[in-house]
Amino acid sequence: MDCSVPSAPSSAQRPLATFLEQLASGEPAPGGGSAAALAGALAAALVSMVCRLTLGRERFAAVQTEMQEALQQAERLRGRLTQAVDDDARAYAAVVAACRLPRGSQAEQEARAAAIQAALQEATLVPLGVARDCAEVLGLARFVARTGNPSAASDGRVAILLAEAALRGAILNVQTNLPGLKDTAFADQVRSEVERLLSRDLADNP
Repeated sequence: MDCSVPSAPSSAQRPLATFLEQLASGEPAPGGGSAAALAGALAAALVSMVCRLTLGRERFAAVQTEMQEALQQAERLRGRLTQAVDDDARAYAAVVAACRLPRGSQAEQEARAAAIQAALQEATLVPLGVARDCAEVLGLARFVARTGNPSAASDGRVAILLAEAALRGAILNVQTNLPGLKDTAFADQVRSEVERLLSRDLADNP
């Protein structure tokens, strides 16, 4: 992650138009990580929509239990991903703040290096969490697109596309931070999880 640029925190509670203006500005945050989280939240919202258009209809009686469970999971994930829009921007800001710590003395240099590493780990864990959540949303989207109300099939397919993009976008943000991490055990663990998430996506979508 680049330490040389300023950061501007976003707010997922602001109107969408305001967030898009922030995203389009010359500031580095909110950026791709927040956009990936938002795409995941949109996918989860579409999953909920398809569930609600399926629940309570007699011709879909056989899948009511699974659809109700999918709705509950989608709403849980939508909340988490909405929060992650802000969390990603804050994690980036923490890295920038650590980079700006004084480094005149040996003690200051050591403290700054430790702060940067701690912030980088958090800035890696946030998009990794987004990737995990988006992988769950992707599975739900595939389920509702296949099993839900056919009248909402296109909405389910859009959810699939958004969740796939969000998953891969979050992983890109994870991978961006890995070269700067000094804790090789932590970095290797993250790489293994990234590979697992990508393999799962490819296995479910040949």
